[in-house]
Amino acid sequence: MKIVCISDTHGSHWDCQEIPECDVLIHAGDVSNNGNLNLMFDFFNWFDSRPATHKIMIAGNHDRCFQTKPDSCKDLLRDFSINYLQDEGIEIDGVKFWGTPWQPEFCNWAFNLPRGKQIREKWDLIPDDTDVLITHGPPYSILDSINDGCPPLGCQDLLETVVERVNPRVHVFGHIHGGHGEEDRQGTKYINASLLDESYGVTHTLTEIEI
Repeated sequence: MKIVCISDTHGSHWDCQEIPECDVLIHAGDVSNNGNLNLMFDFFNWFDSRPATHKIMIAGNHDRCFQTKPDSCKDLLRDFSINYLQDEGIEIDGVKFWGTPWQPEFCNWAFNLPRGKQIREKWDLIPDDTDVLITHGPPYSILDSINDGCPPLGCQDLLETVVERVNPRVHVFGHIHGGHGEEDRQGTKYINASLLDESYGVTHTLTEIEI
């Protein structure tokens, strides 16, 4: 199975590099800057027309409409072949995907929860047999720094869930643009798929993997 991973396009999807043909295309959140429904509809058109057999997306902290106007977003999605996951899973050709949009509380953005018990409850929903985990934010200490001098910004509870219980084959996320890249640890491939840099320039390349 060929999987292409992208994240954090923030309304610049038409300016991103061409998506190659693949079995599954994943977008790990922050489609928009503020959850504008017109922009969301434009993204759905773009995403749905990419040369992928299956399309999977989650929301990010900038995609407010998925939290404040979920019915409107679902109405828009009905016209597209896009699998939107919010604490949900989907199985494709025997590979189990799980998507969740939450991240540790930061300012007044969408899908924010305090670190500790409240966000841990969301991570506890992730099934043990997940093959490909899609979260918006990164786990603590893995591709989660803005730059080399920045402290880790990821979620400790997510790290513990991934390492101690789920052990997915792949963990895809974004949110921290400067953490873009790949890292392999203890049998899990971690991918920060952010396409924009910290200045919101379209500078990063997409990630292709096969599982």
